[in-house]
Amino acid sequence: MAIADDKPASDGKVWGLFKLPFRNSHSSSSSSQYPSQQQQFDTRADGSIPNSNSSSSSVSSVARSLLPTRRRLKLDPSNKLYFPYEPGKQVRSAIRIKNTSKSHVAFKFQTTAPKSCFMRPPGAILAPGESIIATVFKFVEPPENNEKPTDQRSRVKFKIMSLKVKGAMDYVPELFDEQKDQVAVEQILRVVFLDVERPGPALEKLNRQLAEAEAALEARKKPPEDTGPKILGEGLVIDEWKERRERYLARQQVEGVDSL
Repeated sequence: MAIADDKPASDGKVWGLFKLPFRNSHSSSSSSQYPSQQQQFDTRADGSIPNSNSSSSSVSSVARSLLPTRRRLKLDPSNKLYFPYEPGKQVRSAIRIKNTSKSHVAFKFQTTAPKSCFMRPPGAILAPGESIIATVFKFVEPPENNEKPTDQRSRVKFKIMSLKVKGAMDYVPELFDEQKDQVAVEQILRVVFLDVERPGPALEKLNRQLAEAEAALEARKKPPEDTGPKILGEGLVIDEWKERRERYLARQQVEGVDSL
């Protein structure tokens, strides 16, 4: 009987000895390895994290780097510049740039080969929803050592940068120097050559965009049509009133002759 009475008590003591240390060690290890959400996201006004270690700060920096960059411009083509491959000649490419933001945006080109490439326009300011087709000129050097056109695609690159500006204004390149911290890189464009002897969708699209760019340039060159009244001499306005007055005076002369 004594053995029977002591057994349940001893079993209870044994389970108690094993259970408590296990729970305590698990909770302490989990709390040390996995900080709470409050510890991870509780930040001061200056952006620092109180009582944080290097691992938590590195995690937050990685999280910020993974956030998608908001684009101000939409490009077509999106990441390439197509040029017809004509060695020894200056060829052209075209790209449509559209402002998709709700504010005015300035953009400009940069290239790794400024001596052999130039852009028209090199930069501009677009209103919200406005688009423009920019033309890029490039001199194609003759191939060396039987080099294929595709081997040159990565040698020259272009970069399009954007800057949010306050309303409509004249474009000047100095805008990007004055506000360097607000400048965003929209896209890095690589060069792709097209075989002019093998027409395809890319070459056809390029020719259409180049034609649109030329038409827009010619439209900007034309002087605006004058829809106001025509001016003759020093302020004499030729209008309907003057014509009616001349007809009235002519009738008066005729009636005067008849009365004589």
